[in-house]
Amino acid sequence: MGRKIRMGMIGGGQGAFIGAVHRMAAALDGQIELVAGAFSSDAEKSRLSGEELFIHPSRVYRSYEEMIMTEKSLSDTERIDLISIVTPNHVHFGPSKMAIENGFHVVCDKPLSYNLEEAYELQKIVKNSDRIFALTHNYTGYPMVKQAKQMVKHGDLGKIRKVVVEYPQGWLSTLLEASENKQASWRTDPSKSGIAGAMGDIGTHAENLAEYITGLKINELCADISTLVEGRLLDDDGNVLLRFDNGARGILYASQISAGEENNLRIRVYGEKGGFEWSQMEPNTLTVRWADRPVEVYRTGSYNLYSEAIAHARIPAGHPEGYLEAFANIYRNVAKCIQARIAGQDVDPMYTDFPGIDDGVRGMEFIYKVIESGKSDQKWIKF
Repeated sequence: MGRKIRMGMIGGGQGAFIGAVHRMAAALDGQIELVAGAFSSDAEKSRLSGEELFIHPSRVYRSYEEMIMTEKSLSDTERIDLISIVTPNHVHFGPSKMAIENGFHVVCDKPLSYNLEEAYELQKIVKNSDRIFALTHNYTGYPMVKQAKQMVKHGDLGKIRKVVVEYPQGWLSTLLEASENKQASWRTDPSKSGIAGAMGDIGTHAENLAEYITGLKINELCADISTLVEGRLLDDDGNVLLRFDNGARGILYASQISAGEENNLRIRVYGEKGGFEWSQMEPNTLTVRWADRPVEVYRTGSYNLYSEAIAHARIPAGHPEGYLEAFANIYRNVAKCIQARIAGQDVDPMYTDFPGIDDGVRGMEFIYKVIESGKSDQKWIKF
């Protein structure tokens, strides 16, 4: 008989944005229950956060180290199976490493780590273990992104020639980090975010989406990276020319100073036979334009989709699905994989489709190559 997956959370306490998103997503399918947490590096704040979430006081910890070692000592019927890491970038590596080495599965927010050295070390640790490691590049969880990926995989568009991906935001159009805005503060702080600002925060989402949908790898790039708000320490705008391993060309634009924009992630992919467009602002629609026939519009929940898209849709056509459901698809797939292991069964390969350690390393490499190119007079950098 199966059971729910028991989860502990690191970070995501009072005042945090992404922690609440992860909790809602993990709970959406009723397959995962939050039973423990080290919700803040401040022990009192962690305690208060645990109270708000109705976690038993004995399972609310003062540090992630305490949580991992205490939970490890509990019986098989009590201890957590999965740890969700929702801390700022500089606190991804330590908890991930310790969790994997002590036998826990991990879902970690992106980017993978603070720097590339940590990413490579964590990749070795994960590959030398039998633990599941998932990274929440959540946009891969949308049903119509799954449909787009399958259309490319099945050759519907022919050979891919052009990829245009953009992620404009406007929330950092002013020096917001000079106020008491917690999200702006750590995301623009090199000691917490790493070597990149906008490119690390949202540029990696654009890179991941382009490679996920097309199945191609970027092998060269040429970047123009800027810091346009005076007084800011990290980049807030960037434009990147891309060359892919099949000869396709691309453009990637990521900006957090595009005033008036919300989270307008958008991708267009063009092949020999046609192209398609998907936007996170209208996630239930995939618009396909053919060279020799009328435009087609695919919708989440409709009958003419690939099975991978149908499996990641939750409600009948016409009912909006979005950001939380995309996150939840990653958590549900991880839960299914863990449950299959507990039961000694094979899992349907459809549910192994979630970003992992290699995607995380790829994202960190992208950050470093973009910043290197942005500072170089040579410009074209091998990736």
